[in-house]
Amino acid sequence: MSEPFSVRVTVRGYETDVQGHLNQSVYLNYAEHARWSLLQAAGISQTGLVATGVGPVALETTIRYKRELLAGDEVDVTCAFVWGEGKTFRIEQTIRKTDGTVAAELTGVGGLLDLKERRLVANPQDCFKELATDPSLFGL
Repeated sequence: MSEPFSVRVTVRGYETDVQGHLNQSVYLNYAEHARWSLLQAAGISQTGLVATGVGPVALETTIRYKRELLAGDEVDVTCAFVWGEGKTFRIEQTIRKTDGTVAAELTGVGGLLDLKERRLVANPQDCFKELATDPSLFGL
């Protein structure tokens, strides 16, 4: 199996809390950045996705904090889609310092919302296959 998609981010001082740690809400921003970067790398723009009548929705997110991150730390944020049956999929993400130390692990459950019907699309992987120029980035 190939390595998951990854983007590098540098922790900025204004993202830290009073103890100097990366603020807990920013981990979600980094994960979101990696997800949209994966879509873009696969050939799916945010406006292009919405223009087809569907939009991604987050249904559940779990974060496990492993090690602190401080201003100036460089991290790689991975993103891997895990497909099953039905309307939802999992997204597994790791935030790892460049020395290999895992700072956080995120697991999310998502779906694609039909923007007209306001219901989840039955087979989201089919939509990603159709829209992507490189569906392999989704593990498809």
